[in-house]
Amino acid sequence: MTFTGIPGILSLLYNSRYMKIHLPNSAFLGNIDTFLRSFDGNGPENLKITANEKWISVHPVVLSLTAALGQTVDPKNISCEPLTAKSKHYFERMGLFKLLRVNSGIKVVEHESAGRFIPLTQINNSSELTWFITEMIPLLHLEPIQADPIKYIVSELVRNVFEHSQSKYGAILCAQYYAKSNSIRIGIADTGVGIKKTINESWPAKTDIEAIHLALIPGITGTTRKEGGTEQNAGAGLFFIKSIAKVSRDFFMIYSGNAMYKLLKTDPRKQIRLYPNPTKDKHSKNEDLPYWQGTVVGVDINLNRKSEFSNLLDLIRKAYSEGVKERKEVRYKEARFI
Repeated sequence: MTFTGIPGILSLLYNSRYMKIHLPNSAFLGNIDTFLRSFDGNGPENLKITANEKWISVHPVVLSLTAALGQTVDPKNISCEPLTAKSKHYFERMGLFKLLRVNSGIKVVEHESAGRFIPLTQINNSSELTWFITEMIPLLHLEPIQADPIKYIVSELVRNVFEHSQSKYGAILCAQYYAKSNSIRIGIADTGVGIKKTINESWPAKTDIEAIHLALIPGITGTTRKEGGTEQNAGAGLFFIKSIAKVSRDFFMIYSGNAMYKLLKTDPRKQIRLYPNPTKDKHSKNEDLPYWQGTVVGVDINLNRKSEFSNLLDLIRKAYSEGVKERKEVRYKEARFI
């Protein structure tokens, strides 16, 4: 379809049920809850996108979520209001309308993306992931000590999609460098089976938030009941990513089903401690959000924390081994009591 095109309008007239996304004035991980609450997933065959009229400034995770949702809908059933905000050209440069398969009508002068952003990219297999790591991450022009955590985050999140999500459309991700704060913000989304179904293959979780908590505990994976996972899947990926965000004293969020877990910023005056149990971290949670079929992850990394990054692996290894040991001891005591 075209922007506010006749096909899209007619589709909505014939079918009053449609998914809705509103691109707001501001939506970053600190206030992402408001954006998620405004999302409406009813009517999966149609999608309506609206936006703030004056200014739109959003986290890459908002773009990834929007693009991932658009992949599930026939382009002729996508209705977009014309963007009038001064920041509208950013969304064209980030490739949002390309992935939505929608003609925005926005004309832009292409700029060199090095040092600023990685546009929305759909990754469907390991070869495409290798290409992305090799060709796209260098666009951020980071030092090796800064680039390595970013490479790990992207690799782990995309592999999670391949190994667990069963998504028809792969992983949708993008990233943005912010010079003012010297930070990287990353967003990735899929429309697969979601965390609860994956975790329930090996671990009991009655709710989406329980499943998210389990997925964040080191040594737990949906592929086995064995503490510490297997050689192929140690169940450490999401814990590592949350730990990277915590070491950089920044945000991390994961949204699946009707629940979201969000790691909050750590006070710069406090010493960093990594907890195997995600509920011990300073965090917030929501259990009554609009249902998301799949998984969405957003992470912010402050690149000023070079000294913390150098100690990152030692902190993670210590917390990982402590977490696995504690859970094994609990299960051993439970077994003896029975």
